[in-house]
Amino acid sequence: MCLLLTAVHSVVVADEIPLSFSTVSDQPIFVAQPGAWDAKIRERGWIMRDGELWKLWYTGYDPEQQPVTMKLGYATSKDGIQWTRAEMNPLVSDYWVEDMMVVKHDDTYYMFSEGSQDQAQLMTSRDGIQWTRVGTLDVRLKAGEPIPAGPFGTPTAILDNGVWYLFYERRDEGIWLATSADMKTWTNVSDDPIIVPGPDSFDRRMIAMNQVQKIGNRYVAVLHGTGDEMKPRRWSTFLAESSDLLHWRKTSGPLRPVEENKSSGLLLREDNRWRFYTTHDRIDLHLGK
Repeated sequence: MCLLLTAVHSVVVADEIPLSFSTVSDQPIFVAQPGAWDAKIRERGWIMRDGELWKLWYTGYDPEQQPVTMKLGYATSKDGIQWTRAEMNPLVSDYWVEDMMVVKHDDTYYMFSEGSQDQAQLMTSRDGIQWTRVGTLDVRLKAGEPIPAGPFGTPTAILDNGVWYLFYERRDEGIWLATSADMKTWTNVSDDPIIVPGPDSFDRRMIAMNQVQKIGNRYVAVLHGTGDEMKPRRWSTFLAESSDLLHWRKTSGPLRPVEENKSSGLLLREDNRWRFYTTHDRIDLHLGK
């Protein structure tokens, strides 16, 4: 088990990601549509710069429509700031899609998301618009048995040197790591979480990993956590770094003040500047100072 160390207040080693970000505007760049299928936006959305186009996948739902179902939405942008919703939205409405992330490999988009009851699932697409559900991820203990029943969500994947790495949380009480060569069966690297909450006040209660990317010879993860015991909890986004995807060192405190309750964060490189998006329950853009 690898406990995140107390935050250090210096730039992240990998490519000098700043630890201070300024908000572009008091107004979000993407919001829910009252009265529509996406009257509310929930948890992690995913933003990708794909060629000359910026792409956004997000979870929308209407709390007035029963039973409530989390649906997959899609929008595009020329600058990553002004977004246009797809006319065919929602892309997926016949099964639950929530808290997603996307890996594009060769000519296929792989979407890892939460399905119903916080069960991590895999979907694939050739164009990022028409999606096929592969199914719930088959995650196994080191000895080969299925992991204990219960929620396992916020799936975050990276493909590195031909191996798929999957990070997932269980009730936000820790982050586990599993690997796969074929994406059919995933095996825990450790049956104990590799990252646990704390010890800082802003993440001592719960944590989840939103994004991991390789920068040079290092891996940088974007996480969010809360130290609040009671709901409604305030979440904040912070960074950690690793050389092997197993052992992690916390490298920042909250990238925005805890009081702002900014979670489900993503880091994207734009030329010589870093963008920091937060995606729950609206999308805000922050720029590195």
